[in-house]
Amino acid sequence: MPGENLSRDEAQERAALLSVDGYDVSLDLRSATGDRDDERAPRTFRSVTTIRFRCAEPGAASFADLVAPSVTAVSLNGRDLDPGEVFDGARILLEDLAAENELVVDAQCAYSRTGEGMHRFVDPEDGEVYLYTQYEPADSRRVFANFEQPDLKAPFRFEVRAPEGWVVWSNGVGELTDGVWKFAETKPISTYITAVVAGPYHYVTDSYERVLEDGTRLEIPLGAMCRKGLAPYFDADDVFLVTKQGLDFFHDHFDYPYPFGKYDQAFVPEYNLGAMENPGLVTFREEYIFRGRVTQASYERRANVILHEMAHMWFGDLVTMVWWDDLWLKESFADFMGTFSMVEATRFTNGWVTFANNRKAWAYRADQLPSTHPVTADIRDLEDAKLNFDGITYAKGASVLKQLVAYAGREAFLEGARRYFKRNAYGNTRLGDLLSVLEETSGRDMTTWSRAWLETAGVNSLTPQVILSADGRITELSVLQEAAESHPELRPHRVAVGLYRSEAGALTRYARAEVDVFGPRTVVGELAGSAAPDLVLVNDDDLTYCKIRFDETSLETLRSHLGDITDPLARALCWSALWNLTRDALMPARDFIDLVLRFAGRESDIGVLQMLHAWADSALTFYAAPEWRETGARLLADGALKELRLAEPASQHQLTWARFFAAVASSEADLQLLQGLLEGTAKIDGLEMDQELRWTLLEPLAAHGAADESVLAAELARDDTASGKRHQVRCLAARPSAAVKAQAWATVVESDALSNALVEATIAGFTQPSQRELLAPYAAKYFAAIERVWAERSIQIGMDVVKGLFPSLQDSPETLDATDAWLAAHESAAPALRRLVLEARDDLARTLRGQACDRAAAG
Repeated sequence: MPGENLSRDEAQERAALLSVDGYDVSLDLRSATGDRDDERAPRTFRSVTTIRFRCAEPGAASFADLVAPSVTAVSLNGRDLDPGEVFDGARILLEDLAAENELVVDAQCAYSRTGEGMHRFVDPEDGEVYLYTQYEPADSRRVFANFEQPDLKAPFRFEVRAPEGWVVWSNGVGELTDGVWKFAETKPISTYITAVVAGPYHYVTDSYERVLEDGTRLEIPLGAMCRKGLAPYFDADDVFLVTKQGLDFFHDHFDYPYPFGKYDQAFVPEYNLGAMENPGLVTFREEYIFRGRVTQASYERRANVILHEMAHMWFGDLVTMVWWDDLWLKESFADFMGTFSMVEATRFTNGWVTFANNRKAWAYRADQLPSTHPVTADIRDLEDAKLNFDGITYAKGASVLKQLVAYAGREAFLEGARRYFKRNAYGNTRLGDLLSVLEETSGRDMTTWSRAWLETAGVNSLTPQVILSADGRITELSVLQEAAESHPELRPHRVAVGLYRSEAGALTRYARAEVDVFGPRTVVGELAGSAAPDLVLVNDDDLTYCKIRFDETSLETLRSHLGDITDPLARALCWSALWNLTRDALMPARDFIDLVLRFAGRESDIGVLQMLHAWADSALTFYAAPEWRETGARLLADGALKELRLAEPASQHQLTWARFFAAVASSEADLQLLQGLLEGTAKIDGLEMDQELRWTLLEPLAAHGAADESVLAAELARDDTASGKRHQVRCLAARPSAAVKAQAWATVVESDALSNALVEATIAGFTQPSQRELLAPYAAKYFAAIERVWAERSIQIGMDVVKGLFPSLQDSPETLDATDAWLAAHESAAPALRRLVLEARDDLARTLRGQACDRAAAG
């Protein structure tokens, strides 16, 4: 990574000096297939770029960005430059610029195996080669020379030579002419959202049409693609259904026709992200094509991602942030609009329940880390930017916007968006540009709101305080607001306070009041005189972003009647609040696990149930006292098996309980059942053992030594696909052997031979909670290796290793001390690396506090 960083100051200086008129990019990808003379050298492709740009100060110097193994030729305004003198591996020095300039760069760029730049994938099933690009925040410079910053927008013309029989896609419409794919010029866009996809992809088409208000007809060609090996599983009809529903919604509400012509969606292999909003050519991880049976939560998640990326066509692509400080201007809006549009335009009408229970959990965790930051962040350079695609920028920002809609009004919010698009189309914006239009449309003081919600960090806790009269009515109900010492800001909250009582086996709401919470204590006058509640739920309906706390009466009600709450959103909010209590060491892990065992079987929302399983597993792994873990594991496995047998045959609940049982299985009897299900000697009525579920059952068998290398090889032979290979690699690394762990460590830490997907699979298999003693020697090795790994590997792989191999399972004060010692000895390490280690340290300290709380509960 050295030399590849770009600072905000450098970007500002370059933007003040240069403006870009256009790019012509020619790529020769015929080298993607076939053998090479030297397999040790990187496989490369020819990239020729012509950039036309102006300079505000003739005679000044600047630079272009390019990360490539070699540069063949550089020409500036017809003058040949010596690549050896002007190219340093990451930048091309440009001196004595004219008022109008033309730069031509002929380079050999490298195919990627890390999902950054031009990623090359060889399908083990049929040997076919597939290519795609992924750039955000700054990897287009690995494919063509450019000015790699979001505010130097320009039109792009791509042309691509590809192996015979391939099809190539880019942002614009393409046509094959004399062996060259030539693409229509784009509108002015940023470098990081240009895209190329090439290979023998399976491609399906459709179209979208609507009549606009002025009477003209808008026609958008639709396409969707995946590897040929996934074609039998590709439900393109459902992808197109959600796509059309989204296009209807955004055209109904944004009053700005989709501006980028066609709309292709590519599901690609070994993808690091969920998806990327390249205009006209959105890329997704191919795991959104389901090879086995999945629950409705998986389809909902895919729909949300499709709509999130579609929202970016306006928020992010049409109007783009000046610099990564305002990344939230696109990501927070897309995250909010993804759920907003999904709930209103598709079959997934319970999307706000998932948002409250799943998405906000990500935000609450991120906002309590030492690295938390305001929604509008201080991004010094590209490494900072890479790490800020986090729970703050996405989920907290979206939560804050949800609160803004409650504060300013839905129509004022949408009218603000419409004005924002029209005023800033194809341009770049900052925070103030958005606030000004929202202030116009809402009449609200957005500066004060922004200062509280966008420009400060941390999450507040809201707790009800109830005073009752002698006859059992509310004399006064107030909401107490608290903040962490590290981030003491108390914010204005628009909240609903709900009162619930238990009647005939149901816990239902009988009173509700909305109130603006200010300062440390706010009285909810409207609820005075109401009958005494069994449960008070602050932030009912999930209007604001806060941690919900309970008074003692409410908490006792939940311990006895959580499953009786009839409203799914209210129930999800209570579960989320109880999980936050557990993470904050205010509820013993064993108590949370007990609640899951008693009430999760009654949970109707499948997405919430899946979260409860994940939280229960985390509670046992991290927050339970070590001496209680064996007991807790037995309780969870027994409870999961009980619910599995009780679940309706062939239902999504049965499938979910089967996966959870596999995750917590550890006893000989449990493992024998898993083995029997795989071999067909045991059967649970309605549970279909498709290939994905087989791999799910195989991992715990491998981790407990009940499935050896030969068994896993046989399963791979049964499923000799890219997906099967990832599963096998994960299971191989999960085996309980010192030699296995040493080999897994070496392939990830000491070698760069594995692709990004196989690095991820190896790390996931390596870190098994049941193997703490086996993994103990790797704590010291981790701290000895991470600075070198960060320096030598790509930032994506560096992040995977630093986060994934931190010794979190060595949950002792000694590991905390070792982490502190590394931080003290490496104060000058890369800030992004230190941030990752600080975050892991915070998680470990939270683990130890949780274990102390759980231990205290044992008496």
